Amino acid sequence: MSFNIFDIAGSGMTAQRIKMDTVASNIANINTTRRPDGSKGVYVKKDVSFRTIYEDTVNRGYSNFASNSPDAEFDPKTGNMLINANVALNNGVITGGVRVDEIYEAENGVKTVYDPSHPDADEEGYVDLPNISLVEEMVGMISASRAYEANATVAQNVTTMMQTAMNI
Repeated sequence: MSFNIFDIAGSGMTAQRIKMDTVASNIANINTTRRPDGSKGVYVKKDVSFRTIYEDTVNRGYSNFASNSPDAEFDPKTGNMLINANVALNNGVITGGVRVDEIYEAENGVKTVYDPSHPDADEEGYVDLPNISLVEEMVGMISASRAYEANATVAQNVTTMMQTAMNI
């Protein structure tokens, strides 16, 4: 048994924070028609994709000392605390969870609208704007926020269960 539930919850919290940052960037640039250097160029909506982390692809390495050993062992090179019964604490490697695979520009990230009064409109009065729906972005923000909270609750509940088990 290993305590990788903290890896899973922590990686989920990190991934959802990145998603919230991406949504915030989309909302902040909802009407951006210029690049940071001031040249013409529309902001393109960004989306986030996640990838699952599996223990067998990430954590290939040491195995704990024999399960019949009554002692714990500290490895100063890695900072790992190895305890009998195959429990590894603080191994510094995420053994399960999720990670951000890619932040990519969304398909159909630009829309063209007729607004001859816009300073970046072309000679026919059309201007390219980011194809960002405030409602969709807010739904994404709420979803990511709730997923973040759920992962935080999981970590807190596991901590409480471990403390309760130690008091038995």
